[in-house]
Amino acid sequence: MADEAHHNQDKKKIAGLLGIGLDNDDGQTRITRGKNFVLWGGSKDTHAVMQETAIKVNERLEQSGKRLEDVSLRELRDIIHDVTESIGIKRSE
Repeated sequence: MADEAHHNQDKKKIAGLLGIGLDNDDGQTRITRGKNFVLWGGSKDTHAVMQETAIKVNERLEQSGKRLEDVSLRELRDIIHDVTESIGIKRSE
């Protein structure tokens, strides 16, 4: 039992954000990579929004002294919600 607990503590948690835009009709392939995110596709405007969102999410995490792999799914969802509201994106429910 102690070995199992120790083994679980040694596992590294890996987390990343993936953004996929499907509204591209200009023939351009847009790809942006960051330290913990990959954004693919989308129109020029959509890709720019994905970039801004990913950057601001990372800024919020840094301000709180956390990394993406440190936050719960609920906390990440709240951060993304706050970020998208701050840049004027409305959530569809």
